[in-house]
Amino acid sequence: MINDFKDIESFFKELNNSLEMPIAVYTIGGVVLLKRGLKPSTKDIDIIVSSKNEFIELQKILKFIGFTTSIPSKEYKNMNLSKIFQKGDFRIDLFEVEVCGKFSLTDEMKQRSEKVISLSNISVFLCSNEDIFLFKTMTDREGDISDCISIAKNELLDWDVILAELNNQIVLSGKNIWITWVGERFDILVDKKLDIPIISELNKLRIAYYDNYLSTN
Repeated sequence: MINDFKDIESFFKELNNSLEMPIAVYTIGGVVLLKRGLKPSTKDIDIIVSSKNEFIELQKILKFIGFTTSIPSKEYKNMNLSKIFQKGDFRIDLFEVEVCGKFSLTDEMKQRSEKVISLSNISVFLCSNEDIFLFKTMTDREGDISDCISIAKNELLDWDVILAELNNQIVLSGKNIWITWVGERFDILVDKKLDIPIISELNKLRIAYYDNYLSTN
């Protein structure tokens, strides 16, 4: 477990010293919640990069500085993740543009992000709480539902942003079946007494998907 963001900073400085090209990384998980005081510790560092070249470079450098790879367990089945990089307390989930085969790093997400580290070869951005909340409704990892509740209860979320990005992701992916998965996770949150102001709009998206599915099959 990592419980101090200074350890994260040290990790990225180590990466920076070995990189052979400038890259920008976007973090979208527990690291962000740790930095913002919404979580006491994290075991995952979820990193998204925008290009294949950055993806290849990061894989190469992670191995160079001593990270080993392992096959993801069943809790990662929806994340379209082929490898996990691990070294001591650090576990890196590395994605190229897309997470879960559905959730893409969009220009809007980049604009909402916050730059927290700027070094000679690496810039590190924290994605917004709205985007992290949405991302965590697409995963099946232990603790992600609890993280969603923590974000919603401790931060004033802009639910209109979440709904807009949800629609954005549907259009970009062309795979709107995953709205049913997000809907199931929202149902769990509602059952846990979390107030979700956009639940009726989400239900309309689910109904539209099912109506379209039934009319074409």
